[in-house]
Amino acid sequence: MTGLLAGVDAGGTKCTVRLERVDGTLFGETTFDADDWEAEPAAAAAAWIRARVDQAASGEPIEAIGVGAQGCDNPAVAAELGTALGELGSPAVVVNDAALLVPAAGLTEGIGVIAGTGSIAVGKTADGSSIHAGGWGWVIGDEGGGAALVRDATVAALTASDSGLDDDGLLAALLTAFEVPNAERLARAVNDDPSISNWAPRAPVVFAAAEAGSARAAAVVDGAAARLAGLVDQVGKRGAIGRSVVAAGSVIVNQPRMFDAFRAAVAHRHPELEVVLLQDDPVAGGVVLARRLSASQLALSR
Repeated sequence: MTGLLAGVDAGGTKCTVRLERVDGTLFGETTFDADDWEAEPAAAAAAWIRARVDQAASGEPIEAIGVGAQGCDNPAVAAELGTALGELGSPAVVVNDAALLVPAAGLTEGIGVIAGTGSIAVGKTADGSSIHAGGWGWVIGDEGGGAALVRDATVAALTASDSGLDDDGLLAALLTAFEVPNAERLARAVNDDPSISNWAPRAPVVFAAAEAGSARAAAVVDGAAARLAGLVDQVGKRGAIGRSVVAAGSVIVNQPRMFDAFRAAVAHRHPELEVVLLQDDPVAGGVVLARRLSASQLALSR
């Protein structure tokens, strides 16, 4: 085998492609904008991924592709995309992006939890079936994700304002972040553009307000962490195996307060589970999946 193994992590805002040679040598890693990523229809999604893999590979042949992608919660959608990628010249396996975390951490079983732009938990049952919880999108869910944190913080600040309570710092932080003068304008700024690009980048101000002493901001963070732990409950009740919870995503990686609150919430409910913060990028799990697929293809050919 002389081709490259490709790992792909296609999320809500960026797509990372990592390429390794079969001997484990890193060929390269490239990050692309993913604002236009859609998992369906399969043919268009496959062409989108393959174009980025080929660009990153600079003409080198691709031995196998392991993809973790937002929007592939449904196994049928993931399987159809894998087939479509295979028809473009290289065998491929496709999973939800959260399913990259466990292999990226060097584990064969466990629960992956992403809290980045959005949030989701993914696990596998003893028979290999994939199960997930969350991932509903930032308008109605994705607690712990950047966009939902801003949504929930805005609700908390506006509720306190409507109740005649003094601002404890959260409202002021949001007014500054959205560059508006008062609560009424804040509501308008958030509602007029209910998009990831408008909400998620402002999530750091919620943590900054909490660190500065805002009890409301701290409650938003703690509540989000508790709901992330609830996702672990949900996949566990449905048969997810493993004794590790692997956490990743821009929010939980870059905000220690969120990780600490999440780890504490999981420990309170499930003291038997170990919560670890992923040290490598999730795309490493895609390379692991590609390597496993390549090995299985080789075995079948013998």
